[in-house]
Amino acid sequence: MKKYIEKSQMPVLGNEGIDSITPKNEQWKAALWKFLIFSAIGIALFIIPFQWDGKVTILLGVMTDTLQALLGSSVVYIALAIVTVSFLGALGVKLLKPKITEDSLITKFFDVDWFWLTIRLLGMVFVWMIYLQVGPEFIISRNTGGVIFEDLIPILIPLFIFAILSLPFLTDFGLMEFLGTLSSKIFVKLFNLPGRAAVDAMSSWFGAASIGLLVTMQQYDKSFYSQREAAIIATTFSVTSIAFTYVVAKTIGVDNNFVFFYLTIALTGFIAAIIMPRLPPLSTKPDTYHSGSSMLDEEIPSNYTTYQWAVNRAVTRAHCMPSLSTVFKQSLGNVFDIYFGLIPVIFVIGTIGLGLAEYTSVFNWLATPLVPILEMLHIPEAAKAAPAMVMGFADMYLPALVGKSIESEMTRFIVGAASITQIIYMSEVGALIIKSNIKLNVLELFVIFMIRTLISLVVITAAAHLLY
Repeated sequence: MKKYIEKSQMPVLGNEGIDSITPKNEQWKAALWKFLIFSAIGIALFIIPFQWDGKVTILLGVMTDTLQALLGSSVVYIALAIVTVSFLGALGVKLLKPKITEDSLITKFFDVDWFWLTIRLLGMVFVWMIYLQVGPEFIISRNTGGVIFEDLIPILIPLFIFAILSLPFLTDFGLMEFLGTLSSKIFVKLFNLPGRAAVDAMSSWFGAASIGLLVTMQQYDKSFYSQREAAIIATTFSVTSIAFTYVVAKTIGVDNNFVFFYLTIALTGFIAAIIMPRLPPLSTKPDTYHSGSSMLDEEIPSNYTTYQWAVNRAVTRAHCMPSLSTVFKQSLGNVFDIYFGLIPVIFVIGTIGLGLAEYTSVFNWLATPLVPILEMLHIPEAAKAAPAMVMGFADMYLPALVGKSIESEMTRFIVGAASITQIIYMSEVGALIIKSNIKLNVLELFVIFMIRTLISLVVITAAAHLLY
């Protein structure tokens, strides 16, 4: 590999002081080992699937499950503390106006505008109402706020701490540069995206949608993706994990055909990923960067092969990284930023979305135009299937819960597969996107959701007719 690194051809990564690295000095050797070892750790944590306790998972999933079991019922009090401190801290900064620097942790955690302060207030009100079981059923019911409080948050709290602390191994020590360079031509031609998006996709497929989305958010904040690219990746590649796909298949009663079920989802996701970036609102997003200019250069010099340049860029990136302790401190700050900023948003958006699905006819009204489309595709029990599909915008698991009562196995197959390929659900992924800097609003997310639904329906229904 040494011959593939030459100091005259260093990639543009937005870092300084890298010209001294050459194949002949100790710095190059140290950077090479840093890339290989830390990237191997990232792959082991996020990407390599294996069988554990009767399910297919990844090492990060095992760590999350272990911590979740250790925390047990105490995670409830952690959630209460996070949401309460999130609001009180932000309120204190807003009212007291302490003298704090822009790069301080207090600014990062608590200096928010009035809109997000209101969201944090609602989040605190919701979480205490659900915990004390005081207030309207719309909020405190086991099927609305209870789902967020008892089912989702106990998973997300341990997941976020491990995922965010581990993310640098996946994103910052050369792996994204290496794989991104190797796959750049494919991703540009098929999806009009940088090759490094392949890492986002893999971390979603084998881990969880939120993990892939966290990678995307981080890469956008560091200006490796433009706003258009980040919006496409977040809404197109944040696919749920294989493990959760099996849970949906089992819930809706089609796990006896799981291999065909998952292959259908993979094919549908691939076709949607080709089409979606070429349609508005994603195609109309600007190619502007969070810091004002791109930090990414995937051009391959004429005197390098693709593999040679991939190694070059990976080793250079690893060389530019600070010490592991510095990276850990930065990541720990990001953990609390996610906790204080996102958990209240999930409580508000997730509870309201589930409440609308449980106690109103909003999703039935929204699903009305879908019924003739489903009938045209010769899907049995179309009137029952349509609302289940639209409910996926509130939460990915809702279509399976509602759709399991449908008698036709073919229709259940279609509803279950569509719920996975729709990707955007406001109880988690949607809330993450809205809280991020990517700048997609609820209306845009709903439009993207419906376009994905229509594309998915055509492909999944064709597959279902072959099977049934």
